[in-house]
Order: sequence, then C-alpha cells, then structure tokens
Amino acid sequence: MAALPVNLDMDVLRTFVTGIDLGSFAKAATRLGRSPSAISLQMRKLEDQVGQPLLRRHGRGLALTEPGEMLLGYARRLLDLNDAAVSAVAAPALSGWVRLGLPQDFTETGLPTVLARFARLHPGVRVEAHVERDAVLRGELEAGRLDLALVWDTPGAAGEEGSVAHLPLVWIGPRAEAGLVAPNSLPPPLPRPLPLALFGPPCLFRRAATDALDAAGIPWRVAFSSPGLAGLWAAVAAGLGVTLRTPHGLPPTLRPLDPDDSDLPPLPSLRLRLVRGARGADPAVAHFAELLGETLAETTRRTALLP
Repeated sequence: MAALPVNLDMDVLRTFVTGIDLGSFAKAATRLGRSPSAISLQMRKLEDQVGQPLLRRHGRGLALTEPGEMLLGYARRLLDLNDAAVSAVAAPALSGWVRLGLPQDFTETGLPTVLARFARLHPGVRVEAHVERDAVLRGELEAGRLDLALVWDTPGAAGEEGSVAHLPLVWIGPRAEAGLVAPNSLPPPLPRPLPLALFGPPCLFRRAATDALDAAGIPWRVAFSSPGLAGLWAAVAAGLGVTLRTPHGLPPTLRPLDPDDSDLPPLPSLRLRLVRGARGADPAVAHFAELLGETLAETTRRTALLP
C-alpha cells in the first residue's frame, strides 16, 4: 500500500517564513501571537514532516540549512497561493490605486518581488511607483501625492513607527578584481584630499560623508556628482572616488571599505522607515504596506541591524 502524502500545515509554514523574514523566531512569536515554546514545537513538527533539519546554529543565531533554503521557496509560493485563494473567495476584491515612493536602493532588490506578489493577490489594484531621493519623497508625501514612502531617518530620530530595518552606513570603493579599475587609481592609503562620488545637495548620505570626514580632519573633494545611483556606482567602479551608502544591493564591482584598513572614520547606521500618507488607512494601501514591510525585512536581513 502506497504511503499517504504528507500535508504541510499552513500555520507552521507561515511561522517558518515569518521567523526567517524577521531574522528571529522570538520576533515571529510576538508577530503571530504565540509563545516561544509553541513556535519551537511548530519548527520541530515541520522538520519531522520533511525529514530534514531546516535550521542550524550560526554564531548566536540561526541559519537555514540547504533543505531549509529549498523549503523556504516552496513555502512562500504555497502561502501566496493560499492567501490568493482566501482573498478571492472570502474577501471582496480590492480596487483603486497605491502611489508608492521609494529610494533607488530598492528598485531591483525589493520592488519586483512586492509587485509580483501583490498583483497575484489583488489584480484590480493599480500601483504607481515614484523613484526619487529622500528629500523629494518626503515633500511628495506631505503634498498628498504619495500614499506610502520609504524614507531614511537620521541617527537618533524619535519613534519606531513604520520601522523596517536599521542599515549600517559604509564607505564604498571599487573591487579591483572586477577588472574595471585602472591600476593604482585608488591605492591604499587613499589619496588626500579624498575624492568622493556623491549625489548633489540636499542629500542625507552626502551630508553624512562630509560631516564624518570633517570631524576626523580628513580633507575631501567631490570628484564626481550624479543624480542617479547607477552613475555613482559606475564612477566608484572606475576608481574616480569613494562613496557612502548602505551595503544593501551593492553591485559586484564594488565593496564596503574597512575603516581600519582605509583610514576612514567610522559611521552610524540609518533607519529605513515606511511612512503612510493621508490615504494610509485605505484597504489597498494598507495591504500593500504590510506586504512591502515583510518583503523588505526579508531582503535586508543580511545587512540589517534589526531593532
């Protein structure tokens, strides 16, 4: 007699995915309203069902095993299909529009996943994405031209509402082995005055770079300016200067610079926050905000210092 198929529990899969996305099963317990012991039992049940260890110790935290990484992809698709089925049958179809503003850092690493998942769940909602710098996004949100905006908060900014992640600021230079850097274009020690590739003002990252260098007494000059992130990446890869950003989504031609090795000052972290506008309570906007927050928590977890 053939063995009966194993039916994976959707609640257990949701716990598994939530724990990985938040970087902590303790945070998953809080998010899902369960005790830590109940979460541990669910994870043991899931490992028993698939017959493979899904998690392993990594320092003081946990990391996915190879079977765990494989199951994570299937779990996301199963949950998406489950949620789409429930939404289609049990809930009224959402309609209308969502106007989202976000910085260039997340157009390739977070936005495509969110748009694909949201379109499957709510095909009747139109999404408009505005990719701009932080100062522009804040102005558009205040003027009522955006419903949601991903913005950067300076160190020490009050409140945690809408907080997605804390990302470290790093100095960024070329990766010599990528083959794009001219010989001796940026040899250690770095030249003085330090050549910088930056956005034009006003720019939070530009201000953070120049303030840190001024405080350390390091002379600098702006060697390249661009209104777009792709332009900065190209200039740094070519060896025209260094820049300052978070390490999230760096192209393979670039690398974070070690402050100790490069004689550059240490830097703080920035908080990434999802802010809602006047239409924040609209069902379509609220659903999109929830999905965006979950997805960004996942995509930034390797570089984020989560609160």
